[in-house]
Amino acid sequence: MQNGGKGKGKYVFVCGLHRSGTSVLGRNIARLENCTGFKNTGILMDEGQCLQDVYPIAAEYGGVGRFGFDPRTHRTETSELLTPENVARLRASWHAYWDNNKTIFVEKTPGNLLMTRFLQAAFPNSYFVVIRRHPVAASMAGQKWTVNVTSLDNLFAHWLHCHELFEADKKYLKHVYELKYEDYVANPAKYHEEIAKFLGTQVPAPPKDDKFRYVVQWPNPGGLRVPESAMEETTAAHNQKYFDRWSKLVQNSLFKGYYRHILRNYEPGFRKFGYSLVKDFNISDEVLRPPVRVSAAIGSLCCHGANLSSFCQRSAVRSKAYVKQRIKTALPAFVLAAIRRARANVSRNSEKSGVYTSH
Repeated sequence: MQNGGKGKGKYVFVCGLHRSGTSVLGRNIARLENCTGFKNTGILMDEGQCLQDVYPIAAEYGGVGRFGFDPRTHRTETSELLTPENVARLRASWHAYWDNNKTIFVEKTPGNLLMTRFLQAAFPNSYFVVIRRHPVAASMAGQKWTVNVTSLDNLFAHWLHCHELFEADKKYLKHVYELKYEDYVANPAKYHEEIAKFLGTQVPAPPKDDKFRYVVQWPNPGGLRVPESAMEETTAAHNQKYFDRWSKLVQNSLFKGYYRHILRNYEPGFRKFGYSLVKDFNISDEVLRPPVRVSAAIGSLCCHGANLSSFCQRSAVRSKAYVKQRIKTALPAFVLAAIRRARANVSRNSEKSGVYTSH
């Protein structure tokens, strides 16, 4: 491998919680001149965590909205995993999927947010691009993944916990670039230029002709269709639907007591990161007033109920997934292949008609 040796090239790690825009941002950074990312790996969203065996993946620690609560996911330069043998194996695992004729290597995994110091120790010439998405949008988008469904109370706590850990780690990093998802989707060209300058490269001219490929994406069996070379387009529309929903839940929902309870709990923490559960939605500050004791107790009880309900839903979905997996192992290979082709055709036809959306 031409540039796979230690100390050669730059390593770019795209960081941010699930549903924060890391995938599209990572793919677009990999399209910058002299950059290379993972393609056609056959694993979910071409994430680097699934291409190595040095450290456990986030799913083993609870998955979306919960993995960060396990202290083992916060890895630093003191990790016992940072042995010369493990570092060499990690590098080899990823360089097997990068274009080693390039000199800027891009890896994207949401859990990178809690591994920046670990990755910098393993790859000294590291650059970190960290994207944050509004906690309302990131959390509600995460709830769409039923296999990992989690209450908003838990998701808000997880968002805050993980970003606070990164804030503490940031002072140890040599090269960090941060941006907000909301700013990025509003003006991606600006941030592509800034990130290119940060990495010491430039944005290529748009291709006259381009090809497309499919990225493995859950739960879309046909995959997400993305351009090979051109920058992917972005939109703020996905955020807005979650913002509208949150506003209705706080002001008009039958369970508004629960939503106002978690709003009061997390508003101070989110404001430290430039977000608000009130001002960003034109909600009256009256919801921030301390409730009577009975209301506070009901809000706390609702949090426990929501967490229990989410646990039951996750358990049911995972049990169903387990049964499906057992059935798959019993079916002949040609039957499974036929089912996959049929699902792929349905998914791609839906995509062409505008039915499917990745957000």
